[in-house]
Amino acid sequence: MILIVDDRPENILPLKKILELHNFRTDTAESGEEALKKVLNTTYSVIILDVQMPGMDGFEVAEAIAGFGKARDTPIIFLSAVNTEKKFITRGYSSGGIDYLTKPVDPDILLLKVKTFYRLFEQQQELKAIQESLRQEIDIRKHAQEELAARMDELQFILESLPQIAFTIRTDGKIEYVNKHWFQYSADAQVFPDIHPDDPIWEQWRQHFEHGIEFSGETRLKHLETGDFKYFLLKIIPVRQHGVTVRWVGTFTDIHQQKVANEVLEHKVDLRTKELVDKNQELETTNHELQQFAWVVSHDLKEPLRKIQTFNHLIKDKYLSGNEEAISYLNRSISSSARMSRLISDLLDYSRLSVTSYFQPTDLNALVEELLGDFDEIIREKKASIRKDHLPFIETIPSQIRQVFQNLISNALKFSRPEVAPVIDIRYEIIERKEPTGPASPEGHFCRISISDNGIGFDEKFLDRIFVIFQRLNNLNAYEGTGIGLAIAKKIMDKHNGLISARSVENEGSEFIIVLPLVQERTLAPINIEN
Repeated sequence: MILIVDDRPENILPLKKILELHNFRTDTAESGEEALKKVLNTTYSVIILDVQMPGMDGFEVAEAIAGFGKARDTPIIFLSAVNTEKKFITRGYSSGGIDYLTKPVDPDILLLKVKTFYRLFEQQQELKAIQESLRQEIDIRKHAQEELAARMDELQFILESLPQIAFTIRTDGKIEYVNKHWFQYSADAQVFPDIHPDDPIWEQWRQHFEHGIEFSGETRLKHLETGDFKYFLLKIIPVRQHGVTVRWVGTFTDIHQQKVANEVLEHKVDLRTKELVDKNQELETTNHELQQFAWVVSHDLKEPLRKIQTFNHLIKDKYLSGNEEAISYLNRSISSSARMSRLISDLLDYSRLSVTSYFQPTDLNALVEELLGDFDEIIREKKASIRKDHLPFIETIPSQIRQVFQNLISNALKFSRPEVAPVIDIRYEIIERKEPTGPASPEGHFCRISISDNGIGFDEKFLDRIFVIFQRLNNLNAYEGTGIGLAIAKKIMDKHNGLISARSVENEGSEFIIVLPLVQERTLAPINIEN
């Protein structure tokens, strides 16, 4: 904007029109005092100032403007119709003007001068802005350098206090700083320590350096005094500012004792593993021999028992007719030999559970139906009623899982209350977790099967005992059994990655619960070796 100052409006108007015709914005003042007020509040590119004015003349206004920091550099063009002498022109320049024109003024000359001074003023303002920007940039850079130097001092202080060998690397790959521990492995701060010939650590680091990514690896450094190689963990990370890597910081951490200990431990583990493999082979051989021994023993024991039973029956039928006391004693002998035969058979079944077997899809529904057919005679004899859900297909060892159901159904029929017909209920549902009492879930991975009865039951304080071999809760004379059946069931469930539990109330009945995976995690059943 251009300020025109003249005490006569008829002088201001033509100048204003000329300048506005050439796209200059203008402002006017009719006295020196008014001009000064406007200069205080507005920045002007050029001031056209009349010399001869009442009150403050143009020279006084120019001198006052020169004292304002904001308007000091504004170009002033003096106009005068009276004061045309040299001394007035000289005073105009000395008071701050950059040109002095006498009236009448040639409009073209005035316009050219205004354009020139306007352009010079704008360039001067741009130059000031650039200078200010440069000054700020210099201040910012200076502050950044001071901050960087402070951070470097802090970083070096931290690195010097570390127990590890610590160093920094410039972006050109040259070493920038090393701490005191460096000199135990290198005599020169610019030379990396010697590494073991078999460790390609520097080649690996160079690849990470080229891609600007963190590096970590083990290597062996040569100690300057002893000449021994020790294990170190080398870690080098990039330090970035505004996403640009400015340096790298690295450490060598002594892991020699740990490495040696690990090597000793690995050697011991290898030895122990070999010992375990040898022991497993011995156990497998021993297990196989025990199975053969159990079969031979059971066969050899059963044979004389069969003869004892046969001869006892012959003696009873042929020679003891009418001798009730002798028949009673002989019946006890026959009963004892029969019980021992069952015990031998159960022990043989229990020992066979350690044999490696394979899981396969099994129709539990068909398996239980077949078992109920086998129990058909005793079911009719005891007038038992049986209700059964439709059971699923799951992965089992069929012969073993059949024995579980056989033992549980047999117990439900055997341990019935006198004069009370057995009622057996076989229920099935899918559950999510391997728990006896977990909620049903159609999307679960386990099946829960419960076999409940209305028999004699047992006190639940003995729950942990009933699955232990040879543990009996009932009188031997009242109920037959060897105390092995539930132990066999427990061992089979363990092999099937399942569980077995029970609930009971004396003289009200029992409920046995088995939980089995629908699909086994592996097809080979684990070997179960009893101590």
